[in-house]
Amino acid sequence: MPQFFFALLLLMPLCGVADTIYRTTDARGNAVFTDTPPPDSSPSQQVDIPQINTTPAPQALFIPVPDNTAGKEQRETPAYSVSISAPPNETTIPAGPGNFSVSTIVSAELGVSERLQLFINGTPQGEPQRATTWELTNVFPGQQDLTAAVIDGSGAILAISPAVRVFVVRISSIRRNRHKK
Repeated sequence: MPQFFFALLLLMPLCGVADTIYRTTDARGNAVFTDTPPPDSSPSQQVDIPQINTTPAPQALFIPVPDNTAGKEQRETPAYSVSISAPPNETTIPAGPGNFSVSTIVSAELGVSERLQLFINGTPQGEPQRATTWELTNVFPGQQDLTAAVIDGSGAILAISPAVRVFVVRISSIRRNRHKK
């Protein structure tokens, strides 16, 4: 029974029910917690509840959006479309060091100042390049969203691929020697 009251005491700040908590003892000797002082003059004790720890929400995933206004005054650039051809969507990268290749297909030949940029979870991976493949090494384990974009010389995105999700499996070095004697 005391565990129930202790759990109730811990959960009350999460509910935002009361600002002040009072502890009294009933006729049977049980501890009673309430948000109002006892109506009779029985002895009560005000309980100080420390502020709970909170963590900020994770940042939203940034997926770049093509800048269709860039270069309107300059020469017309071809309407690009880009897609990731390998690995396929929802692929699991087997246990290992997290190394795999990414290949893209671009609908038209890149202009002189245009490049391809790979994004992992919205973050650019490496420098923009003209090649359509990337050799990734030591990719973090877990779910990774890959996109590829065609960018111009100023860094404006001209086209972006649909996201391809991969799941990278890595074995922990802590568990590697678990069964050795």
